[in-house]
Amino acid sequence: MLCDVNAPVVHFSFAPELHVFVAAEHSAADVPVVTDGTSTLGHVVESLGVPLTEVGGLVVDGAEATPAHVPSAGERIEVRAVERPQQVPGAPLRFLLDVHLGTLARRLRLLGVDAAYTNQDPGDAALAALSAKEQRVLLSRDRGLLRRREIWAGAFVYSDRPDDQLRDVLRRFAPALAPWTRCTACNGELADADKDSVREQLQHGTQRTYDVFAQCTACGRVYWRGAHHARLEAIVQEALRENAG
Repeated sequence: MLCDVNAPVVHFSFAPELHVFVAAEHSAADVPVVTDGTSTLGHVVESLGVPLTEVGGLVVDGAEATPAHVPSAGERIEVRAVERPQQVPGAPLRFLLDVHLGTLARRLRLLGVDAAYTNQDPGDAALAALSAKEQRVLLSRDRGLLRRREIWAGAFVYSDRPDDQLRDVLRRFAPALAPWTRCTACNGELADADKDSVREQLQHGTQRTYDVFAQCTACGRVYWRGAHHARLEAIVQEALRENAG
């Protein structure tokens, strides 16, 4: 790397979990990195590819440091991964998912987890603002979005496979699960519904076959244990085993 010979050089070591974000030459231990002498440690870490949402701690020459620390020449910096389960301030734990995570959003709702989502992309600024306003953990595979300073809390979703995505979120945050209590379409809460009260929304075959129903208190959608129930129940049972473990 060509650089100012007077620029400070610091030495970075990234936790193995963070190697997915950094270039190959930065994945080894004690890697020299040239800084400009004025940028904060947080800025340097992000410039190397790691969103601060994925950083569980910063250690400079053996002492804990904050992202506001300005590195000095010769310092050795350890970038740690987030501890699991991750503790998030405030309660209850709520999530906000970007437009690319619709399947994950529906699965979290299936498990009774508060997961805000819309299939209309509102833009990064709006998502970050909503995260802050409603104190929701923003889930995304977009590193640029997770770097926005206004988000309340965030997490990178490491896989593009819904099964792995759900498993990762459960392991990272260990949210309380209450399966079959949320509308998978709108995130509203479900309530038991009398068959007669929802009869007009049912096809004749459903009216004849099923007697137990639930209805979303927000959008009015009706649920029953139909043809897809076995597949959904398998997702629920695996999630419950994951959280128990």
